[in-house]
Amino acid sequence: MGLRIRDLELANVAVQAPMEGVTDVAFRRLIRQVGGCGMTWTEFVPAKALAGQHDRALAAAEIDPDERPVAIQIYGREPALLADGARCAQDLGASVVDVNFGCPSKKVCAHSGGSALLREPALARRIVAAVRAAVSVPFTVKMRSGWDQSSKNAPDIAWMCQEEGVDAVTVHWRTRADLYGGVRDPAVIAAVVDRLSIPVIANGDVVDAAGALALLAETGAAGVMIGRGAVRNPWVFREIEAALAGLPAPVVDLAERERVLLGYFERLRRGFHTDHGALGRIKKLARYFPGETLRDAIWHSADVDDAMARTRSWFADAREVACSA
Repeated sequence: MGLRIRDLELANVAVQAPMEGVTDVAFRRLIRQVGGCGMTWTEFVPAKALAGQHDRALAAAEIDPDERPVAIQIYGREPALLADGARCAQDLGASVVDVNFGCPSKKVCAHSGGSALLREPALARRIVAAVRAAVSVPFTVKMRSGWDQSSKNAPDIAWMCQEEGVDAVTVHWRTRADLYGGVRDPAVIAAVVDRLSIPVIANGDVVDAAGALALLAETGAAGVMIGRGAVRNPWVFREIEAALAGLPAPVVDLAERERVLLGYFERLRRGFHTDHGALGRIKKLARYFPGETLRDAIWHSADVDDAMARTRSWFADAREVACSA
């Protein structure tokens, strides 16, 4: 069961969400290694910096030569600069160019990017039209349900996107005011699905196969996007794939989980200029890892080698507990 975005055929309906400070090339390699993901997304990249070929932006937009399909997500508020950034993303090899209408951060919204664009539909339309004219690859937009509970205008914004040539939209049920809380409301995603003829990808707090199937059923969406749930459990895409096919969930033992996690630490180490930077990223992501004792051990690690040693020790203890059960 796959997902089609214009002429791009995705093998699976579950895709990986863009997450700032998470979905760098090392993390996306991990997701591809595990398997089951229909498409990966870069973390969001400022279109102005990407168009200006700034090193940090180019690093955030880095993709592997064999990484397909992959979306590069850009953000900003100036149509011409977003068009330039989109062209650059296409030139870098993006399978899809995605524009961010969903980021709730104060810094991004203060400059009228991300979800702040939901309050400026005329500007949002100009941005969409400019980007559509700039690229030939499939073009998508990711948005929240609205700015706040009194203005859930995602159906209107999504309709505008479709009319201006967007090939698919992703909708998160949260509003910008919800930040990372709020009351789950898939009805707004269902309203977008009912109104559009292009594919709609549903997003919001999906952490397992049951949650993915429920959100698809509740909304009628063509696909489902997984964010923090994929950091906690990279095998979630395979689990969703199996559930949709009516097959048993894949069995992933502790040895496999340890191998993948330690391999990820090594990739982070190679990707950062210093071990200190790699350790900072590992500690940032540790809050998603299984087991309070593992998270605590990593947070108290002195360097990457120490983090890896503590991780090996945690898995050894976990296997011993499993064997004695």
